[in-house]
Amino acid sequence: MSFSNTTVPGDKPADPYKATNLTDPDLKEKVEDLVSFMESCKFGMMTTRIESSGLLTSRCMALAAKEGGGVDLLFHTNTESGKTDDLKSEPKINIAFLNSTGEWASISGEADIVTDREMVRKYYSPALKAWLGDLEDGKHDGGPEDPRIGVIKVKALTATYAIATGTSLGRGADIVKGAITGAAPKVNKLRELSEEELQECE
Repeated sequence: MSFSNTTVPGDKPADPYKATNLTDPDLKEKVEDLVSFMESCKFGMMTTRIESSGLLTSRCMALAAKEGGGVDLLFHTNTESGKTDDLKSEPKINIAFLNSTGEWASISGEADIVTDREMVRKYYSPALKAWLGDLEDGKHDGGPEDPRIGVIKVKALTATYAIATGTSLGRGADIVKGAITGAAPKVNKLRELSEEELQECE
């Protein structure tokens, strides 16, 4: 089912921005640019569906590591938090990245809550202790053996992202020109990665 509110001339794109900015370079370049952008952001917004209400909720998460050619994302988690309840009932997930210049990336996929101690130790950071605290029972101390510490592994299924082209001054000039002429400015490299393409990265 699709939505439309109007009919445009047959030879004109209904979404000029996308038609002008969408690029499709080789897979290696698309993946490398996406991975580089995510690394530069460091933090992403993780969106899950709340088990009790079905509503969507997002929270800021620090990217802990990457696997699967750099597109499968790993995040630390407290296994006793609400997001793990959400993911147990609905593993479909979105991770969004945004920087101060308006560049962005959206990763859709499926999440797995990993409690395997080997993986937890591999990606453990001492900074986690500040978030989990030491419950002073000799077990829940915020260390790598604390059973509350798990890893959310997001297997990317599709991705869309936009990274800027040229300089900020040049992009600003193109936007002003577009506002005057009605021609969509080419200011971003808008790219899409399909499920089939991401499977090749494994």
